[in-house]
Amino acid sequence: MKPYPFLIIYLLPLSVWLGYGLGGIYNFLTPLFVFGLVPLLDVLLGVNTRNPNAEEEEALAEDRAFRIITWACAPLQLLMVVLAAYVITHRPMDLLERVGFVLSVGISSGALGINVSHELVHRINNRLEPFLGRVMLLTVGYLHWAIEHVKGHHRNVATAEDPATARFGESVYAFWPRTVAEGFRSAWQIEARALERKGKKAWSLHNPVLWYTVLEVAFVAALGWAFGPGAVVFFFVQSFVAVSLLEVVNYLEHYGMERGKLPDGRYEKVTPLHSWNASHRVTNFFLFNLQRHSDHHAGPARRYQVLRHHDESPQLPNGYAAMVLVALVPPLWRRIMDHRLEAFRAKRG
Repeated sequence: MKPYPFLIIYLLPLSVWLGYGLGGIYNFLTPLFVFGLVPLLDVLLGVNTRNPNAEEEEALAEDRAFRIITWACAPLQLLMVVLAAYVITHRPMDLLERVGFVLSVGISSGALGINVSHELVHRINNRLEPFLGRVMLLTVGYLHWAIEHVKGHHRNVATAEDPATARFGESVYAFWPRTVAEGFRSAWQIEARALERKGKKAWSLHNPVLWYTVLEVAFVAALGWAFGPGAVVFFFVQSFVAVSLLEVVNYLEHYGMERGKLPDGRYEKVTPLHSWNASHRVTNFFLFNLQRHSDHHAGPARRYQVLRHHDESPQLPNGYAAMVLVALVPPLWRRIMDHRLEAFRAKRG
């Protein structure tokens, strides 16, 4: 595996600005690219289930080119949001163009911003990458997610205690408000318990959730001061699109997954059997192997370039780019997914 195919992520902001430059209906070029061209390429180019051997894995893990590709996304994402805030408030655009432009920026913020931040916030043994991950989360007002995802979701995945695990039969429209509200509450509780163990109060300057909230308010205020109230509205709308994209992906990654309980009351260990997997080639290049989600949960410290395919994991019928659209139509989602989930549960016994 070479790092170059993962450069496809940079086509995303390029599509935003190309669409803006062409004007009119072309402002919808980004959603057409993500939810039209990428699924089509997945069908044409198929899946890649090959895993690196031990020697290849070691070389891949040490190749800095894979890291630099993700590092560069942080300043690009920050520049994207700030420049877009200026454009939406200072350049003439009709209503259709505004809708397309803001939707496109939000999709870019979700796929380039939040998705790459997901890779970086997991690198807990250094300072640079978690910092860059948080810079990107700042641009969508979702800084607390860095805490909840790493310290909460990965511990509680596939249980009733996890806000990011969709229940069997739950629609994405019921899942979204639950996971957003409970995710913030989970981040707060995680830090409150940690501070309590140190003899400190949750409502104090020691709580990162408070600091994150202050930073987000300051960032929005700075956009409003620089570009006017329209920039604030733009920020919240594009953030809503980005966060919604994240949460729909969360929905399809863990829909109906359950970990059994051991005799001592604890949950069984997280394995590749507790996340939906997909190995569609193009979307995995586009999302830094996020679809090899089963292996990510089995080994959260593994970098994206060494994530493995597991045949025994439950498999999505299509890549994320297509399945996001399916999830938005609950009857279609359940028709496609419920029998697959039931068959997987029966196979496990």
